[in-house]
Amino acid sequence: MSRRLRDHGLAIAFAAACVWATAYVSLFGFAWNDYESEALPAYTALTGGHLWRFLTLAPAYGGSLELRAPFALLPGLWHGGADAVYRAVSIPCLIAAAVLAIWLVAQMRALGQARLARATTLALCIFNPATLSALQYGHAEEVLGAVLCVAAVLTAQRGHATWAGVLLALAIVDKEWALLAVGPVLLALPAGRRRSLVVAGTVTALFYLPLLLPAIVNQSSLTGFGPVAAARGGSIFQPWQLWWFLGTHAHVVRDSAGLVKVGYRAPPTWLANVSHPLIIALSVPLTLLAARRRRADAMLLLVLLMALRCALDTWDFAYYALPFILALLAWESLGRRRPPVFALMASLSVWLLFSEAPGHISPDGMAAAFAALTLPTLFALAVALYRPRVGLPKGLARTARPHSSGSSAAPISTV
Repeated sequence: MSRRLRDHGLAIAFAAACVWATAYVSLFGFAWNDYESEALPAYTALTGGHLWRFLTLAPAYGGSLELRAPFALLPGLWHGGADAVYRAVSIPCLIAAAVLAIWLVAQMRALGQARLARATTLALCIFNPATLSALQYGHAEEVLGAVLCVAAVLTAQRGHATWAGVLLALAIVDKEWALLAVGPVLLALPAGRRRSLVVAGTVTALFYLPLLLPAIVNQSSLTGFGPVAAARGGSIFQPWQLWWFLGTHAHVVRDSAGLVKVGYRAPPTWLANVSHPLIIALSVPLTLLAARRRRADAMLLLVLLMALRCALDTWDFAYYALPFILALLAWESLGRRRPPVFALMASLSVWLLFSEAPGHISPDGMAAAFAALTLPTLFALAVALYRPRVGLPKGLARTARPHSSGSSAAPISTV
């Protein structure tokens, strides 16, 4: 035990400091963010002892509220109020990111990587612009979902089919976009794919069935049920996606407060219910194409799919990039003996595009900048994942070998 503390004590202390700093700058209140309108009513019912009302009021991502429900009850021990509940259900998501960071650092230490690389990985895994955005908008579940997706693929690479299925199910329950991780998990597993799918389906059903009960009992519409609501998409149309220039300036666009969003485009009517199903549908052929390759890189496939989600989701906010950043961070940290520069560049790009660009350039300019960064990234990821291995020069072949399914220490290709 003393040796483990000596080996991991500094990483644990650094991770704890990052969790504290992230919570301090992000969890200052919920008066203006989505938590107040979406999650607060359900959690208020739960802490008041009204379980049925909790299930009735749960938002489209009600599964995430179920996962974090035990933490929502903790402030009741010291008579904490709504702010205490808000922090109690958010901080565990940060702790999950810290656990992933400590594990990655431990693997990097075993690979002999330098302290600078390990410190950069640990800090980026917990404290990055996408994580800060998720917490500030009241969506701590995005952090948890990203961590669970990466953890599911890492677990699958080690041949633990049952645990990979559990982690995958919890990710899907947390947020439906985690369905994109199904292909990478199955690709990473050397055996037991059917068992993993059965476990994932069973665990997912156990969480979703209670959320279906109010609609069944009241014989009401399923439009609010998580998967249905997620598939519908909506009228939100952000500049940071590849559909932007299909929109029109013919209509005035207003925000939730009724203020005009100058320069914004209105989406074409057919797009609202297309983008989300299309993203999931595209993951199928991309996974099958990767599966045809010998020793395909499952984590790199997850990186590509999460990047594609950012590119094609009309809602795209800064925190939508978090699964992409964490998957890229895991892929890069375990495969190169240097700091994770690509994940660092991705985090910096998210900060510049989503935080600094608004107010300085027009929405069309932001969309053009997003496309200029995203399209080459998608191309580079696709080339790294699908490029032929036959006939490569020896020096290039050594850097092109993907992860083996049983060890994270094997070198992987880089963009």
